[in-house]
Formats: sequence, structure tokens, C-alpha cells
Amino acid sequence: MYDLRQIAGEIGNIHLEEIDLSCPFQEFSSRFASIPGTVVLLSGGELDCAQYHILGTKPWLSFLGRGRHMILTIGEQVIRFEADPFETLRMILKTFHMDASGLATPIGSGLMGYLSYDLKDFLENLPRTSFDDLGLPDICLFAPSVIVTQDKKSGHTWLSISNRVCDGQESLNDDLAWFRSVLDTGPSNRGSFRGGVHGFCSNFARVDYMIQVKKIRAYIASGHVYQVNLSQRFQTDFDGDPYSLFLSLYDANPAPFFAYIHANDHQIISTSPERFLKRQQRSVETRPIKGTRPRGETEAEDRALAIELEESRKDDAELSMIVDLLRNDLGRVCEGGSVRVRQHKRLEAYENVYHLISIVQGILSGTCDSVDLLKATFPGGSITGCPKIRAMEIIDELEPHRRHVYTGSIGYVSFHDTLDLSIAIRTATICDGNMLFSVGGGVVHDSEPSDEYEETLQKGKTIMGVFGENGRGERAREVAWVNGSIHPLDQGVMKITDLGFQYGYGFFETIRVDQGEAKHLDAHMARFVRTWQALFDRPEPDFSWRDIIDQVIHENGYEEETVAVKVIAAWGGRERPPFDHKVILTARPYIHRWSETNEPGLWLATYPHPRCSPLADHKTLNYLYYYLAGKWAKRQGVDEALIMNTDGSISETNTANILLITGKKVVQPVSPHVLQGVMEEEACKVLLDWGYSVQKERVDTEGLFAATHVFVTNSLMGVVPVLGVDGKALSHSHDLSHRINDIIL
Repeated sequence: MYDLRQIAGEIGNIHLEEIDLSCPFQEFSSRFASIPGTVVLLSGGELDCAQYHILGTKPWLSFLGRGRHMILTIGEQVIRFEADPFETLRMILKTFHMDASGLATPIGSGLMGYLSYDLKDFLENLPRTSFDDLGLPDICLFAPSVIVTQDKKSGHTWLSISNRVCDGQESLNDDLAWFRSVLDTGPSNRGSFRGGVHGFCSNFARVDYMIQVKKIRAYIASGHVYQVNLSQRFQTDFDGDPYSLFLSLYDANPAPFFAYIHANDHQIISTSPERFLKRQQRSVETRPIKGTRPRGETEAEDRALAIELEESRKDDAELSMIVDLLRNDLGRVCEGGSVRVRQHKRLEAYENVYHLISIVQGILSGTCDSVDLLKATFPGGSITGCPKIRAMEIIDELEPHRRHVYTGSIGYVSFHDTLDLSIAIRTATICDGNMLFSVGGGVVHDSEPSDEYEETLQKGKTIMGVFGENGRGERAREVAWVNGSIHPLDQGVMKITDLGFQYGYGFFETIRVDQGEAKHLDAHMARFVRTWQALFDRPEPDFSWRDIIDQVIHENGYEEETVAVKVIAAWGGRERPPFDHKVILTARPYIHRWSETNEPGLWLATYPHPRCSPLADHKTLNYLYYYLAGKWAKRQGVDEALIMNTDGSISETNTANILLITGKKVVQPVSPHVLQGVMEEEACKVLLDWGYSVQKERVDTEGLFAATHVFVTNSLMGVVPVLGVDGKALSHSHDLSHRINDIIL
């Protein structure tokens, strides 16, 4: 194992000084929010667990783990190795362990970040049947150089800096200077943010969620479990400033365990009300929540709902069950007889809901450390069910996606035997232009499926509410036209036995639509008919395509946008009538490539795998060759892959046809099998009108460099100059392509 002290140095001491803030803590922290590795923990409200605001920034160490692949980054050095994430955490805590007795703050030096729910797989032998579509770390922790802590009760604010000593050099002065330079910049202006125009969509339809609740009730009836926490995940597009979203949520509903984590390529925003674990030397505590009611519209209704929750036998049974589970978990690492329930079934009021909580405390055994405590209790029983292992197995069976940070933990683990971690509920992940979060509830034998579904929507209001009307759970989803009906785009519409799915037995057309006007629609649909007859060998469907396109554009709200419409035909599974062909029409906003680059055209690279297939005569669903060619091109740092025939001649690119112009002569490369492009033909018509001749000839790579102009064309981007091939520049005319596009686009 690596000697981390030799790489990072020793923590000689913690520099501690009291500072004055000229603004609220959340605004002060905005100065640091854009710095990767920054973590902000805010304690909203006046509950007894909401005492400290904490900022950690400028990490000197980061710890990321996914599966057994661990990555430690210390300065410029990146260390990769295979290990158990919990044991790696233990190694880091032991390496930098320090005595901080008498420290005025709960953390002076340590790690801040998150532990995902999926770390459960390192604690128990569990099935892994749900889909990990995010690919994010299972554990993500940062060791901040600078920590600022504000005690809400006393009003004092402390700056803590770990004074690391490496090769005789201390880090303190540099870190102090950096901190003060950032302070001089002043608070950042609050940015804007927005969700997708279609609001949030769930990975469950309402009826499907209710079916899963019924399955859990059946498991309970047959003796597998007493309770299972079932969740659904909501997702929307996201654009803007994640920290501004964090502040808006805090303004709307300041719960005790708010958290913001800038984890480089993704951000975590948590509005959790629930403490998972707190450790202060050997004293430990957990505060499970079970039981939820919405707040009332009037004072009388509000009080009635509170009384209903307090007197609910179902919620009392759920909470008591989880308290027993957590007492057992803590008992594995606490001194015998020290675990006790300090308070049971306390009613707590929040902006949108009431909750019931209990407080369970214990004394950690002298032979156990923070990692032992985590391994004994993780993940929290209040968000799995009881018994925990069987409940987690059922969750994995019934929920389609891995939970990642949801129902994991967020907070800090110090180098001096303190920690405070929340249960990551009401928690959003922002990555790659998307925002997603999950909400769930405990299902017991007498749970009503419809009530359980509505409870998740009630809990989701905290996050959905800041996005306005589009933040409703029941939203107008993106839709597609399928065999005569409109369907939500995110609901499966093709059977897995469909030959279109199994073998790519089908084809498609892509049509550009500008502000509702479908470009060259007749030419596209004439080609659609030719391909239908060639591949399906039966009469083509009789549709009014213009009306169908108008319907899909309207239903998606794309009337004022440039849109890529795709018409897909898939064979189905039947060889005789009644046929079950699928005809699908989708629409998505289209942004021209020129808006994403400063280049006046595209660069190509020659794909090393020539092709010759009769399927290339049509735009079939068997499109994997072209898709992989495009991915290869991106890895080469170019825009398109140049596709070659087996005899070394040029065919096309992975998305476009090619035109060569020399003088007044236009050449279309001859290929044994290549699909004639609609936009290619339209461009040739324009050039013919301008006095050019158009011929089909065999072209090799040398022919590209001999031409005056080389263009690529497809129905979305029109005519675009080729700037070069394989790193060698070509002559090109931006003006000529613009003149052609003015007519055909």
C-alpha cells in the first residue's frame, strides 16, 4: 500500500481563528461553490440537530471509488488501485488521525462528501439486477484544506486550516493567502437555473408503482419481510447554476441537513431532514424518520393532520420496527447495555410535511472506529426496510435503476473521531445536463398502493416546487406517434421479440422541420416508400405524414424550434397478416454543428474498417457500423469518419453524403452500395441550375485533395465544407455552401 504521509505530508496542527462574516453563511459560501471539491453543509430550521453550518473547500486529497476501483488524488499525483472502499476509508482515517481534544468545532480536519447506497454490496452478498445508468462513484470524499464552521447557537464562525508539512514545507500560509484572496472577490451573484420544458418524468408509471407496492404486500404476507422502502426516480433536463438551485431550495424549506457537493463532473444537492449517524468521540446517535403527513391549508386542517400522524397505529408500528432494527445495528459496535431510545415518536414540523422521529443513542466500543460504526449500520434501516438484507434484495428486484446517492449518506467524517452524516433523501444529482432525484416510502402489509404513490409526490414537492408548474409529478411528457396513437417517449413501445429490435429489421428517415415546416418532405417519404417496398415486400402504409408531424410537433411544444423528426419502421414479429409492424415518429430539438464549434466546416478521418453491404442501400435500423464509426471519429478528435469501400474508393461519411467540386463539375462518389441523400440531390439540383454538371465517378483519397471544394450533406445540417482529412487540410469555400443552404434549408 502507498505511504500517503510521504506523498501528502503530515498534518502538524489545525490553525483555528474566529472570523466575522458580512453576509449569511449560504451567501458567503457562494464564493467557493464553483470550485471542484467544495462541500457546503447547511443546518436549516431551529431543531436541536440543526446547529452548524460548514463549508469545506480547496481539497488537498480526493477519494473516489467505484466498485473495487479506487482513485486517490493528492496534488498532481493520482493513485489507482483495487481495494474495498470501506477499508480504503479506514486507511485514510488512520493515516491522518489526530488528537483534536478541546477543538471548538465539530470538524477541524477530515473528509466531506457522500457514500452512495450501492456501497451496501460491500457489506452483504446481494443481487445486482437493477441498472446503473449514471456510472458515478460509489464513494466520493474530499479532504478540504479550508473549513469554515458557523455555530448558529453561539453566533461564532471559525476558520480551520489543516497545516500540512511535506518535505519541510508548511501549507498554512499558502492556504490562508488563497482563502483571503477568494474573500476579496465578494459574494457571487445568484445565477439562474431551469428544468426541462416538459417537467419531470418518472421511471415508474403510476400504475406500475402501485403494482410494485402490491408485490411488496405479497412478500410481507408470505413472511419474507415486515416492511420495504420503495422509491421512484424523477428526472428532467437541467440548465444553469446548481448552487443557485441549492439556495432556492434552502429558501423554500430550510431542513436540518442541507448539502451541496461539487464533485467535478456532477453536483449533489440534498435537502434531507434526517440524521443517519452522529459520532462525538465515543458517543453515537441516529435519528430515524418514519411517518409523514402533508401540511394543511388552514390552521385547523394542519393541526388535524398532525394529530392524525401522532395517533396513526401504522406509522407507530413502522417507526418502532425501524428503531428496533437500528438498536440492533448499533448494538454490534457499542458497549453492552449502552444503546437506548432517548426519545420516541417525536413530531417534527417542516415546510411541506410533518414527520415522526426517534432518537437512539449508544457508546461506541473502545475497540471500534468510525468505519466499524458505518459498516455495522450502513445503509440506514429507515430507508431499506426490515429485515434489512431481505428488504434490500426486494428493492433491487423491484426498482429499475440503482439508487446511487439516494438513501446513501452525506456529511463529514473527521480525522479526530467525529462524524455527522445524513440520510440522503430529498436529494438531487445533476450530471451531463440532467437532474434526477428519488422519493419513496415504507410499504407495510396494510399500505394502500394509491396512498403510497401520492406520498412520494408529496415528498417530491420540496424539489419540484422550485421549478414552477412544470415541477409536477404528473407532467406532459415528451411524446412519440406510434401506429396512430400518441405515447410518452419514455415508455417502451417495441417488444423484445420484434425483429426490428433483435436484428435491426427496419429503417428510418430523418427530416428537418423549421418552425413547423417539414423540409423536402415529399422526397423523404418517396424514399421511405421505396425502402418499405424493398425490405418489407408489401404495400406501404397510407398516412398523412404532414398531419402526423404537425401533431407530434404540437404535442411536444416545438412549434417555434428547429427540430429533427425521425420516422422509424420496424418489421415486428409476424410473417403473416395481421402484421404487427411498428411505425414510429419522434421529434427532438436540433442544433446545427456550426453552433457547437468555431470551425467553418468539418474535419474527417479515414475509418480503418471498409464496408460493402447491400443494406447500405437503405437507412436500416441495422446502423451499428455507422454509429461505431462516429464514436471512433470523436476519439480521433474529428467530426466525422470517412467511410471507404473495400476497393479503397470513397463512399460517404458516417452521417452524410459527399460532393466534390472542381471548376463547374460536381462529382458524386460511386459506391457499390450507398444511399442517395435527399439533401445531396437537392444540392445537386441547385448546382445544375447554376450551370454545373453532375457526374458519378469513382473517387479515392487523392481525389479529395485534387478537388476545389469538398462538401458533406445530410438533411439536418444541409451542405457543410470539409476542412481536411486525416489531419491534412483541404481547400474549401464557406461562401458556396452558404449560398446553397440559403436555397435548400
